[in-house]
Amino acid sequence: MKTKLLLLSCLLMATSLAAQPKLNEKNIPEVVKAMSPREKALLVVGFNNACEGYSPGLPGTAGLTHPFPQYGIPSVVMMDGPVGVRLEDRFTTCFPTGLLVAASWDRETAARVGRGIGQETLDMGGDVILAPGMNLLRNPLNGRNFEYFSEDPLLSGSIAAAYINGVQETGIGTSAKHFAANNQETNRLDGDARMDTRTLRELYTRGFEICLRESAPWTVMASYNYLNGEYTQESYGLLTGILRKDFGYEGLVVTDWTGKRNTPLQLHAGSNLLMGGTYSQTEHILASLEDGSLAMEDLDFAATKVLELVTKSVSFRKKDFKAPLKTDLEAHAALARATAAEGMVLLKNEGALPLSPSKVALFGVYSYDLLPGGNGAAFVNCPYVVQVNEALKGAGFSTDPGLEKLYKGYAAFAEADLTLNHKVNVHVGRPQKPELEITRSLLERVEKEADVAVITLGRVSGEARDRILGKDFLLQEEEVNLLENVCELFHAAGKKVVVVLNVCGVVETASWKDLPDAILCAWLPGEEGGNAIADVLTGRVNPSGRLPMTFPLDYFDIAGAEDFPYNFVSEKANESAVHPERRGMDPKNISYTDYTEGIYVGYRHFVTRGQAVSYPFGFGLSYTTFAYSRPTVKLSGQRVTASITVTNTGAVAGKEAVGIYVHAPLGSFAHKPERELRAFGKTRLLQPGESQVVECSFPLRDLASYNEALSRWETAKGSYTVYFGANCQAPAASLPLKLSKGKNYTSKR
Repeated sequence: MKTKLLLLSCLLMATSLAAQPKLNEKNIPEVVKAMSPREKALLVVGFNNACEGYSPGLPGTAGLTHPFPQYGIPSVVMMDGPVGVRLEDRFTTCFPTGLLVAASWDRETAARVGRGIGQETLDMGGDVILAPGMNLLRNPLNGRNFEYFSEDPLLSGSIAAAYINGVQETGIGTSAKHFAANNQETNRLDGDARMDTRTLRELYTRGFEICLRESAPWTVMASYNYLNGEYTQESYGLLTGILRKDFGYEGLVVTDWTGKRNTPLQLHAGSNLLMGGTYSQTEHILASLEDGSLAMEDLDFAATKVLELVTKSVSFRKKDFKAPLKTDLEAHAALARATAAEGMVLLKNEGALPLSPSKVALFGVYSYDLLPGGNGAAFVNCPYVVQVNEALKGAGFSTDPGLEKLYKGYAAFAEADLTLNHKVNVHVGRPQKPELEITRSLLERVEKEADVAVITLGRVSGEARDRILGKDFLLQEEEVNLLENVCELFHAAGKKVVVVLNVCGVVETASWKDLPDAILCAWLPGEEGGNAIADVLTGRVNPSGRLPMTFPLDYFDIAGAEDFPYNFVSEKANESAVHPERRGMDPKNISYTDYTEGIYVGYRHFVTRGQAVSYPFGFGLSYTTFAYSRPTVKLSGQRVTASITVTNTGAVAGKEAVGIYVHAPLGSFAHKPERELRAFGKTRLLQPGESQVVECSFPLRDLASYNEALSRWETAKGSYTVYFGANCQAPAASLPLKLSKGKNYTSKR
């Protein structure tokens, strides 16, 4: 079928009709009117492989739109790349993952990464990068959490907007995804996310709303899943009602890469470009026009949006672009290194860090086989990965040659086993390498010769499969043994132990965090990860990252913990194809997932319930100290402005992230979170004794809660409290804010 579609498309492209209008930015309605129904149907259905002669021919390109030379319409080339351009036959920079970028709490860091990825997309012949992923971190076991940003919609939406602005400065488009409530990978094609309207509006669409307020992505991608019994791609209320009418979005809506569904319903709902595209979808459009189930106005609207995208694209505007300079990969590697260090989070430090050059005993397979990124659409074919052992040696440390030989040999064997025994699945990627057991005698020998121990623990995940509790969220038995034995021997000798977490997301820390002297969360830090880890461990960079999510004491402390497929295991390569009703499995959390926690996701639950955690949202240590003083809050018109003076009171230069949290009165609501993040900022690098005023402003409307009974947002009158400090559980200062009048914001629908 796809061959028929491509042949038909190529035939149309080869037809030269001098009388047809040639597309420009001002005559889109004229071109749409001139196109035949079949041409318009082809235009709104994309494809994954290009016709010969009309494609840049890049293996790994995610998809293209159909070209029509007779109208001057080229293909728009779409590429995967939340953390770097994903191509099969070329090296590109592997930047740190979304979680790490969000952990920087710094918009400019996100914008720099966006500019870097945009430049490489431009160089590779792309028009749109399918990024950023910005779904909420509802549960720590979601397989794609590493691509996303935060459990908070404000942090997620603002970081996404900065990334988008950075990419689009280069002339490349973006695709904010996945709209909406794509919060698990298990049965992602057909799973139904069930939630009330308040939860949907305050959490799962709110990040997109904020993103669209602060940026203008060329496209928004509709997710695979059902939402309250309706495919998001077929939901008029979601795509037209909320996205276009309420949020004012004017760009193109592209579907995630789905097969044929109810094509006329998708177009009517507001899906403008159907990807990856099938011949049957084109024929379905034509048949639906004939039987009246699809209105020509819906097809024309979709065609208009596709042509608006075309006129923005580099492929169309080549005359406006000088031949791009080839990306300076060395400069981008330096950017990846600086970004990685900016977002690493120091979780613990009892006199162990920063390290001075010495002999280090380096344990853990991922000290020698670092995980730079995750699997699936976010995988990047990068030219190299800097390992922790290499970076430490480059920073003046010596390592144990016996350990290095052992771990390198084991890593090579494990990699060969995964590859040759076919344990690597498409999209899901490589499974976790088990940690290597180290004998007591070897540990004793290494301890006598070393000054300090560093243990790297790794976790990787990917698209189309979620993580599970055992040996993933929880440590492997081999990892526990390694931690306990190394800490016992080194502490008995008065030596320090440092743990580096090379992880895709949250792991359980409460049961073992008392063992080592320091813990650095390095996330999946990209190709320069080893150097960035060494930069932080040695103090070349003072850590300033803050957690964009909560680390709970126990998985089941999470609100809605059991409403997730936390122990679902299958041999299938792509769990999105699971149909539990056909396999005798319980459909709960697979066919459908109930969002029973409502608005109490992440820190909203823990702070409101007063429940202890291992590490709270916004937590992070530094090698220096900061003092907060002179807080101010004022309401001017429809905006709230909060400011505070931050002073470096320590002995080394450092940066401080500042969160602005607000406690709101109940108003007409029965319950609200104890506090919610409403703004954030970050200082420049402050020298010892230096101060900076951090000022944040946000619209009064951001204090509103959604009244689903009346379909409106309500800002209650009364007494508010404004808190200052990144750590949500331990703010450094607070001030009252009094609103003498409430305000309602009625939906535009």
